[in-house]
Amino acid sequence: MKARSAYLVLGDGTLYPGQAFGADPSAGKGSGEGEVVFHTGMTGYQEILTDPSYAGQIVCMTYPEIGNTGCNPEDEESRGLFLRGFVVRSYNERPSSWRSRETLDAYLKRHAVPGISGIDTRALVRHLRTVGAMNGVIAHGEHEPAELRARAAAIPSMAGLNLVDGVTEGRRYDWSEGNDWRGRPRPVSKRRHRIVAYDYGVKRNILRELVDAGFDVTVVPADTSAAETLALKPEGVFLGNGPGDPAAVGYAIPIVRELVAAKTPIFGICLGHQILGLALGGRTRKLRFGHHGANQPARDEQSGRVMIASENHGFAVDADALRAAGDVEITHVNLNDGTVEGLRHRTLPVFSVQYHPEASPGPHDLAYLFDRFRELIEDQHA
Repeated sequence: MKARSAYLVLGDGTLYPGQAFGADPSAGKGSGEGEVVFHTGMTGYQEILTDPSYAGQIVCMTYPEIGNTGCNPEDEESRGLFLRGFVVRSYNERPSSWRSRETLDAYLKRHAVPGISGIDTRALVRHLRTVGAMNGVIAHGEHEPAELRARAAAIPSMAGLNLVDGVTEGRRYDWSEGNDWRGRPRPVSKRRHRIVAYDYGVKRNILRELVDAGFDVTVVPADTSAAETLALKPEGVFLGNGPGDPAAVGYAIPIVRELVAAKTPIFGICLGHQILGLALGGRTRKLRFGHHGANQPARDEQSGRVMIASENHGFAVDADALRAAGDVEITHVNLNDGTVEGLRHRTLPVFSVQYHPEASPGPHDLAYLFDRFRELIEDQHA
């Protein structure tokens, strides 16, 4: 592949030259503008690319060699790519995996996402860790640095942005696919349970884990009213992951508050956790550079057990506001910065976690939480 120059420019004016791959943003095939964040996972770049929680962001991979396994339809976590750009140290244009169907370059071009390789990603990550996540621009070809810096500085902050409307599918559908890779199914009860899953940008592997845990899953759009959901007579409600500022998804908070008041068993993950925290009277705040990786340590406050979790979020539920909300207990904390990783209501059948127990990519230390959700529903109907 003939090298073509490219640039990543941050909102504070920092410029990183590199080589272009993926879609050309100047050709109208991908904007290349968004909040720049870094992901610390060593594997699973295609699952990261297709995670709707990265909508509006440019993702930098800290692992240096990217592209060596190519891309395939089986590893997609959603119907498309919603991120704004992809940054890597070394792009490998010759994938060697037997599962590969196309190169990463071709995959990004097909989905209109620009990429840049050949930059010092360690320097970029150290900069973001020091000053915090900031907006940036990926540009292919020759450009005036001053013009790129002005564009980066003009991008709106992620705070206050409702990005859910751009990723939710906007239709109701049933999901029945489980995980084919399991050596044997996880033990489940004799009877399956009907649940409704809210699609704020839900990953497919979450839905697969719910099926494997014994649920019949109906997925509904993010703005589905509580009355419409309750009319489906679910035994429980799942609140999925998604992008952006949870406080900006104004319609979701009163919907969840109604579902809580109806004493519906609820389990939330990631953005669903944050929206549940808001519905219970808490607050959320933007983190300095967020948690994006497959190696975050989360401690269970009851047992003291520490588990390694996969995470992808730039906002967090505020611990002090949550404690002041009343009958809400913090169940898990992040050992790196003490942020809230889990909560539950003391008297109602409601709990949530900030991390991703479904992994994909990441460890499977926390997959038992899907079973806990089933057990919570069974206890309600005992």
